[in-house]
Amino acid sequence: MKFESPSSLVQVTAPVSRRISAPANLIFALGCAVLVLPTMFDVARDSWSSEQGGHGPLVLATGAWALWRELKGKTIETRPGNWLIGMPLLALTLGLFIVARVTGVIEVEGFAMYGALIAGAYVLFGAALLRAAWFPLVYLAFTLPPPDTVVAAVTQPIKIAISSWTVSVLSLLGYPIASSGVTIQIGQYQVLIAAACAGLNSIVTLSALCLFYVYLRHRSNPIAFVVIALAAIPVAIISNFVRVMLLVLITYHFGDSVAQGFIHDFAGLTMFAVALAVIFGVDSLATPLFGETKNRQP
Repeated sequence: MKFESPSSLVQVTAPVSRRISAPANLIFALGCAVLVLPTMFDVARDSWSSEQGGHGPLVLATGAWALWRELKGKTIETRPGNWLIGMPLLALTLGLFIVARVTGVIEVEGFAMYGALIAGAYVLFGAALLRAAWFPLVYLAFTLPPPDTVVAAVTQPIKIAISSWTVSVLSLLGYPIASSGVTIQIGQYQVLIAAACAGLNSIVTLSALCLFYVYLRHRSNPIAFVVIALAAIPVAIISNFVRVMLLVLITYHFGDSVAQGFIHDFAGLTMFAVALAVIFGVDSLATPLFGETKNRQP
């Protein structure tokens, strides 16, 4: 009698990854084109040409590179997502997109368009692909302008706080200064703390750049990723407080025309550069605490 070992009776098969089918690629590409091109043209025309959205092209270029970097050379198992989850999300975002497109609310239209793209990718390709590209998908959202209601809700308390801090510091130094809300009175001049001076632009731009920076340096360390990314917010607020205080002093000593000209833009760029340098410094000091080595993932 012939006996066979148990191992010879067991057939082990390696899991086979499913490739993205050509029809799914075509459907998704056409849907992307219909949604993305008109909306992004309006975003580029209305937002990217302004101070608030000037970082958009840079984020788009670096985000596309990060997406390619995450997906190149990887075999990702793709299968259609759960339609009970994906289709309601897709219908909701598409409905919101259509309403915003008709009414001309570009901020809502942009995020609804982006949500519809992500929902469509989930329906066609599943959650594995989204998990593999989670950072580029989050990062690319910075290319879109935030809704005005969010801007107002975020900047109003920041503007009031910066105005109060400026008055407190300069009054201690003997300057004739007072404030009412977001308006500072110093001597015969009135200085209005606008959204740009409150640090919204710096917060958004600095946060986007910090996300990309920590993605390159700390993508394998979630604690370091979160700590350095969150550091951008207080650094941006404090740097803009210094910027406002300097502009108020320039207004008092040299006049409003000087403070609102070249000096205004130069102070903004200088404070942004200082804030970015502070972030790099915080990262250099904190990196040993994260237990990281010098070997980074390429």
